[in-house]
Amino acid sequence: QVQLVESGGGLVQPGGSLRLSCAASGSILSINRMAWYRQAPGKERELVADITSGGSTKYADSVKGRFTISRDNAKNTVYLQMNSLKPEDTAVYYCNQRITTRQLVISDYWGQGTQVTVSS
Repeated sequence: QVQLVESGGGLVQPGGSLRLSCAASGSILSINRMAWYRQAPGKERELVADITSGGSTKYADSVKGRFTISRDNAKNTVYLQMNSLKPEDTAVYYCNQRITTRQLVISDYWGQGTQVTVSS
C-alpha cells in the first residue's frame, strides 16, 4: 500500500510565496514521474509542473518563472515552490507520483489535495 501526504497550503497575499510538499510512503521500489496539478472552482484539473526521475522539468505557461518543482528521491518527496503568487493561482493543489511498488506494480497515486488561496 502506498500513501501520499501533502502539506504547505494556506492563505497568502498576492505577491507572496508558499512551498508545497508531498511525501510518499509504503511499499515503494522506485518513483518515476512526480507532478503537481491544480483545480480551481468550476474548472478542470490542470497540470502545473512535473519532474522526471532524471530531473527534467516542465511547467504550465501560466506559472513559468514563478514556480519551481523539485524532488528529494531519498525522501520520496516532491516540492513546489510558488513565488509571486497571483489570485488566479487560487486552487486545490494535488500531487501525483508514478510509483513502482515492491510487488512490481506501476500505478499513479494522488495526494489528498491542499488548498492554496491568494487574496488580500
